[in-house]
Amino acid sequence: MPVVKCAVANCTYWGEGNNCQADMIMVEVDGHANKQFDAEFAGEFGYDSQHKDAAKSSAETCCHTFKPKNK
Repeated sequence: MPVVKCAVANCTYWGEGNNCQADMIMVEVDGHANKQFDAEFAGEFGYDSQHKDAAKSSAETCCHTFKPKNK
């Protein structure tokens, strides 16, 4: 698995050195930012590998793997 850097320190999967510790990363286009997918991955979040979208830049994407840390 490639090293995934993430600076969102309040995510459950955030690790020392800004390294993501999730088993799987789901990146989606912003148009699906609030979509709830059916299958599970990385704990409680959904994952849908059946659709395909295109983005012109990284600014048009978002990470669905994020899960806030419990305090």
